[in-house]
Parts: sequence; C-alpha cells; structure tokens
Amino acid sequence: MKLFDVYPLFDIEPVKATGSRIVDRRGNEYLDFYGGHAVISIGHTHPHYIKTITEQLNKIAFYSNSVVISLQQEVADKLGQLSGYPDYSLFLCNSGAEANENALKLASFTNKRSKVVAFRQAFHGRTSGAVACTDNPSIVAPFNARHEVEFIERFNLDAVRVSIEKGDVAAVIIEGIQGVGGIYMPEPEFLLELQRICKLNGTFLILDEIQSGYGRSGRFFAHQYSGIKPDIITVAKGMGNGFPIGAVLISTEFKAWHGMLGTTFGGNHLACAAAKAVLDVIESENLIENAALVGNYLIEQSKKLKGLKEVRGMGLMIGLEFDFDITELRKELLFTHKIFAGYSGKNTLRLLPPLGISKLDVDALITALKTILN
Repeated sequence: MKLFDVYPLFDIEPVKATGSRIVDRRGNEYLDFYGGHAVISIGHTHPHYIKTITEQLNKIAFYSNSVVISLQQEVADKLGQLSGYPDYSLFLCNSGAEANENALKLASFTNKRSKVVAFRQAFHGRTSGAVACTDNPSIVAPFNARHEVEFIERFNLDAVRVSIEKGDVAAVIIEGIQGVGGIYMPEPEFLLELQRICKLNGTFLILDEIQSGYGRSGRFFAHQYSGIKPDIITVAKGMGNGFPIGAVLISTEFKAWHGMLGTTFGGNHLACAAAKAVLDVIESENLIENAALVGNYLIEQSKKLKGLKEVRGMGLMIGLEFDFDITELRKELLFTHKIFAGYSGKNTLRLLPPLGISKLDVDALITALKTILN
C-alpha cells in the first residue's frame, strides 16, 4: 500500500530533535523556526514532557469518557489559571479543526441559528464545518459548501455589522492572528467593537486561537491584547507539543446537556498528561515572557533586511513580507543554511519557532537571511 499524496515533500527526514534543533537521517542539524506549524511550543523532547508522558503510559494510557479522568480537571484548572479564564468550562477533543467544529455547533445549538460570519483569507481547518469557514475554495468540496457562511473582507467592521443585523447569524469566527492568511492581527479597537456588535445581536464570538494561542503571541491568547473576553475560544497546536489534542474554552453563557458534544479519544489520559506537562513548562520557564522579548528582538532585527516590505505579528508568530517570491529563499534557508521556516502565500516568510528560542538563534536566522539577500 502506498501513502496518499498530500503535501509536496522536501527530501528531509527528521529522526531526532532537542529544544530548537532537529537532526535528519543523514546527520544534518537544523534550526527550527517553524515548530511544525506552531505545534512545538516548549521545544522538542523536553525532559519534563517526556517524563510526564512516560509515567502516565506506565499507569494507564486510555479509557473512554464514560468514567472519571481526573487528569482532565487538572488540565482545566491549570489552563484556567494560566490563561486568565478560570470561570470558563473546558471541552477536550483531538485537533484544531475538531475544536472549531464543536465551537460552531455549540453556538448554533444555543441560539438556534444557522449562519456564520467568517473573514477573507481565514483558515479554520479541513473538516466539514471548519473548512466551510475557510477562505480557500480549492479545499472546499461541494458537500462542505452546504454550510451557510458569509465571508467578510478582513477586519471590515461595517460589513460585519450589516451581515449580523440581517439576522440568523449564530456566530462570528475569527483568528487571534491570521496564520495561513499572512500573519494579520486584528486591531484591539476592531475586536472591542466586534464583541459589542455580537452581544447586541445575540451572536456568539468565537476566537480561533489554534495557532496564535498558548503564549505564541507574547500573551497567553492573542486577543488578550484587546482586553475582550470571547464567548468561545478554540485551541490546539501548541497545547500538546506534538501530542494530538485540542480544546474549546466555553463561557458561562452556555449550558451543557448530555450528548450535546462528544468525543471518543478527546481528553484521554496520555493527551492530558502531555497538555499538563506543556502548561507546567510554559509556567516554570516563563516561555510567554520569552516569546514577547525574543519576538520583539526578531522584529527589530528583521527590519534591516533587504527587500523587506513589511513585518507583521506579535511575539513568536511573525510574518516577513518581501517584495519578491520567497520560494527560492526558503529553499536556500533550508538546504544551505539548515533552517526550517514556513510561508504564507508567495511573498511572506512565516516564523513560528518554539517559545524558548534564544536571541542567538534569532541572530543565526538574520545572518542567514542577510547572506541570501545580499
């Protein structure tokens, strides 16, 4: 049996990793400035992470959600404490797309409405409802397009207001920082007014913090720069540092009934052990503060690069937009300078390193970019 062709692959096979370093099967060492799509939050093979998961594996790895799993409450308590949302409820699932699916479902169940407002260049996942809210027609099958979603130009408040006031809008879904769309962050004033409009019209506000959450922006959640408190927050990626887990943080406005939401694997013992370990390390090693500090340093150093059109983002979620196609630049970074980096569109380099990355690592990246650009 052959593998189904999903992504174009670089001829690199990572076999070992520590912190922000990756080693391939040929023995080459790489500096990781992409974190596997923002998944590696606390660094590769962190000792506390490995110890916690191994200890849990030696106890019990899985049982269904038909029994008490006290680890789930431990994750909820720690996440509530560190995120500033101790009064919210937590639904645990397996991925970001699944988190968004359940968030949309929860909103629609509660206000009995069927429409959703999303934004141009948004990416919310590949499952049916999530991909319907994703502005990429090439990955939306006819079956997915049956969902009632209206796309608004990015951060156009007047258009949002008109759409919501037409009625029957269950939710507005928006990323804390658009990732795939190019690292665009809504202004605090926009989010404050968006929240006001939603509340005025009985529409729920869903903040997709799947890529921008868990300290990546220099705050626990990117929307916290605005001071708003969304009705629903979705998380995944950095939550498990590579172990598949996602979650929905749910405000007190929502009342659960048995069967409303459900999952087989969500919140299993191993997933919760991984999630708890991640939160422990984020707290003990001050990784959110480091993301803010090193992120600011990276932004300032990047401004000296030739051909740079704009720097966008906060913390360690940064987009460097150049005035040319960066395809060859990425290849040079990877194969000549041994640095992993992502992209958003043809012109924007997307940087999502582990939150513990150092200023010395930033210097190595900037030196490599200067060499290539010169």
